[in-house]
Amino acid sequence: MKILAIQSRMGIGDTVIFLPFIKAISEKFNSPVSILVKDNSKADQYLFDADYIDEIIILDRTKETNSRHSGLFGSINLIKDLKKYNFNKIFIFNSSLRYNLIAKFSGIPEVYQYPLFKKKYQHITETPKKFIKDNLGINVNDDPEIKINEELIKKASINFKINKSKINILLGIGGSGPTKRIPANTFLNAMQKITKIKDCNFFLATGKKDEEQIILNQIINSDYKEICYPLDDLSIKETLPIIKNCDVSICNDSSFSHLSAALGIKTITLMADTPLIYGNYSSKMFPIIPDDVKIVTHNTLGKDKINSQKIFEIFRKIIN
Repeated sequence: MKILAIQSRMGIGDTVIFLPFIKAISEKFNSPVSILVKDNSKADQYLFDADYIDEIIILDRTKETNSRHSGLFGSINLIKDLKKYNFNKIFIFNSSLRYNLIAKFSGIPEVYQYPLFKKKYQHITETPKKFIKDNLGINVNDDPEIKINEELIKKASINFKINKSKINILLGIGGSGPTKRIPANTFLNAMQKITKIKDCNFFLATGKKDEEQIILNQIINSDYKEICYPLDDLSIKETLPIIKNCDVSICNDSSFSHLSAALGIKTITLMADTPLIYGNYSSKMFPIIPDDVKIVTHNTLGKDKINSQKIFEIFRKIIN
């Protein structure tokens, strides 16, 4: 059986959040599922060992005028692309009429989709839960999970000289926007408290944007430089086995918080400017919101109010 799932939201986090629902479809029909996702989902970087994923098809739909799947002609191109696979079923995690028509013109016999024209107020986890329950009769309550070959984990441990007698900590200091990037001093204050009670190594995960590099360099050039290991020159695929060797993660609301939790690592999520659900949907996540804030959401702008003492207190609970 050939099955396609469309997850058209942007970014790594949204794709990770939808993994339990895609896995449930695969288990229901005893068949791997192909996924249609955007390029910035980076799905090929972390789903290479997922046995319930068949093919990863890239949705080339951007603001660029020459993107293959944008506009009317882009829809025609997508129909042509999907026809080649001869899918039997399609699950559309989206309320767009566009995808409904694309599915039908692609000749896919069975189309399952969110209710049309009801995009507003859709909950990131509750809506797909209801969708799968209503259509397949399955209650999905699992955490997202990313699997990695044990040999890759062992190789990373050897290559990076990861000392298992120490507490190995991932610091996810990057972020997709400036309002999500917690200042270096907050991390440094937490590191000061943590290193007073534990012998640690810190692995620093971030991107190459100038603002992220400034935070990275502030930490690398601190008193803790001898126990800090930057990962910014590595791909996501190369970084995953290192994360899997860690004991705990402390991450901004970024791709690394989602990847870390999905790898089964207990992850302290620093929620400065995003709805809390993005930092607590997994049982492996331990969110911290800004001081003096009751509800964190977009435009909370709380990156300077994340309390390093709270990070330390949750860290201590996790390791104990």
